Amino acid sequence: MSKVLIFSLLWWLTGNPFVALLVLLIVLYVLERRFIGLTPSLFKPLQRIRRLSRLRDELRMSPHHTSTKLEIARIYMEQKKYDAAFELLEDVRRIMDDSADVLSESGICQLKRGHREDGEALIRRALDINPRVKYGEPYLRLGEAYAATDPEKAVGYLEKFREVNSSSCEAYYRLGLLYKELGREEEARRAFRETVELYRGLPKYKRRFERRWALLARFKS
Repeated sequence: MSKVLIFSLLWWLTGNPFVALLVLLIVLYVLERRFIGLTPSLFKPLQRIRRLSRLRDELRMSPHHTSTKLEIARIYMEQKKYDAAFELLEDVRRIMDDSADVLSESGICQLKRGHREDGEALIRRALDINPRVKYGEPYLRLGEAYAATDPEKAVGYLEKFREVNSSSCEAYYRLGLLYKELGREEEARRAFRETVELYRGLPKYKRRFERRWALLARFKS
């Protein structure tokens, strides 16, 4: 009802129903992004493209600049261009082969490219160097990679992720999904409940980033 009233007011102010609808959608989108965060950002891809263009220019000027290659590879990963990212990470690893971050990112790329065993081996090397690398994200990616073919192994990796990143609602939510796939309904419900309870106990500054998982878990529980 409130949306209808707002739309009517905007129509009266603009004199055009289409403009009023557009303004209403923009307002709703901004509010959703600010307080809920389920919809994707419209601006991040544009910012990413501009940053990538600048980094490519830098790399043309300094083709052996390792940190620039690493930044570009990470943007490619955000864009899901895992082949291009892995190629750059291979160059970076020749210089930084003892970096847990670089090894884990190379492993994640291999997982996404369908080379699961190679990806797992690289990630295990990274975890040997630093068991808490990237706040446990490699465990999460391994859990995703094995979810369809080896759910028990996937659960084991997600349990590890939960140990490393005990304040991650995403870990509890994904764990609930895997338990559901295994037919372990009670454990799934408990994981979803724990997701919501964890969210309630988070400080305000972190809730915005975890709200998506808490809402999805509430729908599941």
